[in-house]
Amino acid sequence: MDKFRMIFQFLQSNQESFMNGICGIMALASAQMYSAFDFNCPCLPRYNLAYGLGILLVPPFILFLLGFVLNNNVSMLAEEWRRPQGQRGKDPAVLRYMFCSMAQRAMIAPVVWVSVTLLDGKCITCAFCTLVPVETLGNASHSGLSQGEMKRVLARIPCKEIYDGQELIANEVAIRYLRCISQALGWCFVLLMTMLAFLVRSLRPCFTQAAFLKSRYWSHYIDIERKLFDETCTEHAKSFAKVCIQQFFEGMSTDLVAAHCHPPRKAPADVGEDAEKLLGITDQGTMNTALKSWHKCKPPLHLHPPALHSSNRWPGEEQPPPHPPVPRREMVAYYSRV
Repeated sequence: MDKFRMIFQFLQSNQESFMNGICGIMALASAQMYSAFDFNCPCLPRYNLAYGLGILLVPPFILFLLGFVLNNNVSMLAEEWRRPQGQRGKDPAVLRYMFCSMAQRAMIAPVVWVSVTLLDGKCITCAFCTLVPVETLGNASHSGLSQGEMKRVLARIPCKEIYDGQELIANEVAIRYLRCISQALGWCFVLLMTMLAFLVRSLRPCFTQAAFLKSRYWSHYIDIERKLFDETCTEHAKSFAKVCIQQFFEGMSTDLVAAHCHPPRKAPADVGEDAEKLLGITDQGTMNTALKSWHKCKPPLHLHPPALHSSNRWPGEEQPPPHPPVPRREMVAYYSRV
């Protein structure tokens, strides 16, 4: 358990590297999923387009949502967006920065899926096989077929075992034509995503450096503040539970002493330390009020010097008046030479 705890603490302290690793794993998993996927085109005029575009677009959407689900900052973004104004304003630029950072990581796996799908060419072949230019690639003067019959024949191009339109257009010619178009679209998509990533990662800080630094700073602040608040609540809950349990057993010990006249045992020395960690919050109602106040009215981001030097006091609490300086007494001694 200690090893797992150390690994978990390391991942928490290196959350950005951890999320980048998760995104890389999802990208590799998406490519592996596509290679293991059994693609079966229905080879029907009314279903080929829906099936091909569905395989091309639906899994990336699911992977995009999964990238948000696996990101721990989603709840933090939603909490910051929905919290009341209180004494601390909400900066839309910080919220946009947080959302864009999560969206960039979540888009890695969908981009890999779309790129691999287009480069493979099966989806485009299935979706647009009925749009093959027969006049250019085939024999348009074949025995007269109605428009519906021709679409029904062309819809069977992805299925070599049932295709029966070799006289109209060769199966290999149509597949090569559609796969060529699909691979061209795939490389264009890869180039577009690469250029877009370059612009976002490199050029945006150059034009808005001050705003970028401000948004990144306060985004990190919100993340660190939430972590420290959770740690403080965890320590307070541990101390609260420990003192509550100790008081319970002390009460039971007192009852046993009264019943059997045994000498009472000395209380442990660490009870006082746990009581100090409670910070004056010693009942459920006060704790609920404090948590509700933290949600509705977070403290302003303005630190006062008196509050920084005060110890064991809440910010804004009245300070005791300083003691007046004690006047010094001067004594003069006279010496005589007589």
